[in-house]
Amino acid sequence: MGEAGKGEKRVDYMNLPCPLPFEEIQREALMSLKPELFEGLRFDFTKGLNHKFSLSHSIFMGSTEVPSQSKDTIKIPTAHYEFGANFLDPKLMLVGRVLTDGRLNARVKCDLTDNLTLKINAQLTNEPHFSQGMFNFDYKGSDYRTQFQIGNNAFYGANYIQSVTPHLSLGSEVFWLGHQRKSGIGFAARYNKDKMVATGQIASTGIVALSYVQKVTEQGSLASDFMYNHMTGDVTSSFGYDYIFRQCRLRGKIDSNGVVAAFLEERLNMGVNFILSAEIDHLKKDYKFGFGMTLGE
Repeated sequence: MGEAGKGEKRVDYMNLPCPLPFEEIQREALMSLKPELFEGLRFDFTKGLNHKFSLSHSIFMGSTEVPSQSKDTIKIPTAHYEFGANFLDPKLMLVGRVLTDGRLNARVKCDLTDNLTLKINAQLTNEPHFSQGMFNFDYKGSDYRTQFQIGNNAFYGANYIQSVTPHLSLGSEVFWLGHQRKSGIGFAARYNKDKMVATGQIASTGIVALSYVQKVTEQGSLASDFMYNHMTGDVTSSFGYDYIFRQCRLRGKIDSNGVVAAFLEERLNMGVNFILSAEIDHLKKDYKFGFGMTLGE
């Protein structure tokens, strides 16, 4: 018995790793299955002024979907220019974006202490009642982390997640939306090892979400997810891949609605990337193709 126990690695439950934030437990699946797809032309340029401050310029020309009662997708041409400023410091991050349509987006991340972080997300628009703001306080312990959120429209939320083994973490959340007089509670679990990540979430709003990511090789991984909405009866599942070649990264997926998508990022030179995006929905007769280029690091 003693000889057999020598090869077993004892678990130190007093020194478990700190888990990911509650909203990031599906991070690997989202990276593979939900790339930033777009339609049309996109050009992004980032210029660093020093090691902390940089400016960015972004141009987009494409189309946007218009709500319609018919089954066919209706689109109208659109174009906008976006100017951005970024300040990155180990304990402070400031990101601002201004669009030609009058929208202003801002993000702040500030480490108040070694364990407490303040995050602010805000969007200001010219349209009444469409501006949004959210304050998030993130406290990180040795093997747990908890967050408290305050937003406009009397939104309040709190979550807590803790590592119970070296590979398993469990969490829960509650929220209250005073403007709509709605409240809810949710639970989540994440199991991760060197080559796989499995997550599950369930909420009192009727949402069940599952995801699984398997690392097949050092460069490639496969991912799948499943979502069920008890209130509407909608069921959606998808399967995708994420492969990193020497000069490019290719991601793609297909879901249960027959939507096929692919996203390619190819590195042409130092600081120069070429992007191809495609999404085909035969059921809705909606076909989206986009290409773009990013300059700067």
